[in-house]
Parts: sequence; C-alpha cells; structure tokens
Amino acid sequence: MAKNFNELRGKMTPERQRRNAAEARRMLLEMTLQELRQGITDFSQDDIAAILQVTQGYVSKLERQHDMLLSNLYAYVEALGGEVEIRAKFPDQEVQIRQFREIGKLKAALALTARRKKSA
Repeated sequence: MAKNFNELRGKMTPERQRRNAAEARRMLLEMTLQELRQGITDFSQDDIAAILQVTQGYVSKLERQHDMLLSNLYAYVEALGGEVEIRAKFPDQEVQIRQFREIGKLKAALALTARRKKSA
C-alpha cells in the first residue's frame, strides 16, 4: 500500500528532514548540460545550434561530453542566456578564476591554433 509522503516526512526527525532538504537542493543545483537546457529554457538542440552556428548533432555531442574546452562551455551557457563562473575552493577560502571570462579572446586563440595546425 502506498504511503503519503507528508506522513512519512512527519515521522522523520527534524535533523533528517534538514538533511533531506539539503540533498534535494544540492541535486537541483547539479545538472547536465541537457538538463540545464531543458530545465532553464525552452530551447531545443536546434535552437542552440542556430545560436552557436553549429549543427544539432554537434550540440547533442556537446551535451554528452564529460570533458570539453572551456570556450565551448562558455559559448553553450551564454547561448542559454547565462554565464559561467569558475571557482577554486580551498579549505579556508574560495577564489573566482577570471582569466576565462572573455570568450571572444578564447575563441580567437583557438581559431589561431587551428589555423597553425592546418598550415603545419
């Protein structure tokens, strides 16, 4: 027989309820790129592809990657209307890394590298 969740929650200790709420918040803040696109916007992969001037297949591949160039991540998140912040966390402090903010400079550097590889 199914149980009412509110009844189950009512039987939990206050500490357990706090831990469950914290875990739920953490899970909502951790998303894949696909979950981010679907949860934050109404954009399809085709929409993102048009903004980035790439193919839908490229966007699909990007959303499944576990490792990517920062410039690709910046471009994807900017296409969704957001911005990326990179932070380094240490036991006694947190530092925002700002050298990757300017995606235009990153893309230009990547394009130059690609041209050098082609001419070599």
